[in-house]
Amino acid sequence: MHKIRVSGVVNAVLHLIISVASLFLASRVLKSGPVSLAGFFYIDALSAFFIITISIVTFAAALYSIGYISKDALEKTITGKKAMSYYGLFNLFAFTMYFVTAVNNLGMLWVAIEMTTLVSAFLVGFYKNKKSIEAAWKYIIICSVGITLALLGTILFYYTASRDGGITSLNWTEMVAAAGKLNPNVLKIAFLFILVGYGTKAGLAPMHTWLPDAHSQAPAPISALLSGVLLKTALYAIIRFTSIANICLGASYSARLFILFGLVSLAVSAGFVIVQKDIKRLLAYSSVEHIGVISFGFGIGGPLGLFGALFHIFNHAVTKSLMFFGAGNVVKKYKTSDMRMIKGVISAMPFTGAALIAGAFALTGSPPFSIFFSEVMILISGFGQGLYIQSALFLLFLAIVFGAVIHHISGSVFGKKPDDMPVSGEPLSGKIALAFLLVFICAMGCKLPALLEGLMSSAIGIIRGA
Repeated sequence: MHKIRVSGVVNAVLHLIISVASLFLASRVLKSGPVSLAGFFYIDALSAFFIITISIVTFAAALYSIGYISKDALEKTITGKKAMSYYGLFNLFAFTMYFVTAVNNLGMLWVAIEMTTLVSAFLVGFYKNKKSIEAAWKYIIICSVGITLALLGTILFYYTASRDGGITSLNWTEMVAAAGKLNPNVLKIAFLFILVGYGTKAGLAPMHTWLPDAHSQAPAPISALLSGVLLKTALYAIIRFTSIANICLGASYSARLFILFGLVSLAVSAGFVIVQKDIKRLLAYSSVEHIGVISFGFGIGGPLGLFGALFHIFNHAVTKSLMFFGAGNVVKKYKTSDMRMIKGVISAMPFTGAALIAGAFALTGSPPFSIFFSEVMILISGFGQGLYIQSALFLLFLAIVFGAVIHHISGSVFGKKPDDMPVSGEPLSGKIALAFLLVFICAMGCKLPALLEGLMSSAIGIIRGA
């Protein structure tokens, strides 16, 4: 048991170092421009923004894992060997996500996205029970179909780049430079394949069907990584192709598709969130909603809409991670994820109960939390551009999700605690992880750090093909 805990602490320290290093890397990119290594690795402001987001959530998950995995081992849910293998898979999963954001070649980007699926599937099925194994296979099969479509889109991008642009590689830097020469008709079909293909991995409806099962069956820290940052790596891939498409086709083509899939995702999630009884599936469908919000923001476009979409990527990552950590504590305590059986969390686990209710209001876009401001940016941009019907639908779906999530979470947090349920605390590492994320959720609603603001402002130019 001591060895497992020490491994967890060392793992968390290493991820803290990576987080600090990502800040220095981002600062270097802002001051001196993109960092390139042998043409294979390429890190610009867009890459650096995603790297920071991944590093913060990964550190929080590593910190939370110390107590979570140790308790699993103590309760004999997993063996000591299984606990050690968890940290190996955890780090391999983190590596694949960093790799996605650092490669220049769009073919290698596809390979990296596929790597994230294969590695994380082992973590989805980590407990090896019937439901988790079924969820892992569903995840692999559905995402593999999506990734196949994305491969076809990548091939079509390369076809027109080589034929019309004279490009002999799949390097993003070369393709974006020759984007104006590409065949618009081929590019329209190619981008549609990219959006549907990578959108499957991102959790856009109606391609989202793997997501509720995978998120609900994975260990809580892995659910946080899946929702907080894995979905965003697929969005990152879409954004890279969007910047090429926008130069060739103009922004209107991709914008219409983003708005369509965004509103569909919001509508689907709103319906499912209302009827959910499982706390982790509730959070999973909330992820579909927020991916829809981000997609809608990219579709609205304009400096404010794009800034809001990027800001929302970060806000959702930290807020949803906090909620999955809280849900993980609750499920371990109550031995169920059925919210009808979970009552009185604030009495049984005061710290977790307070974090959950604060996280629920933050997640649903209540002021003064950070998600409120990113959603308002997108909404203002939508109405400002005359998209009144689309923006009104956007607001309607947000209101429905707000009511449903607050109803479900408050019912579990403030209900009557079972008489035989003892009051207990959480592991210190878990409390620190929750507090760490709460700082971001609250602070970002007051003041946006200059580094993050600079990265997002520079990334907007990349997305628009400037």
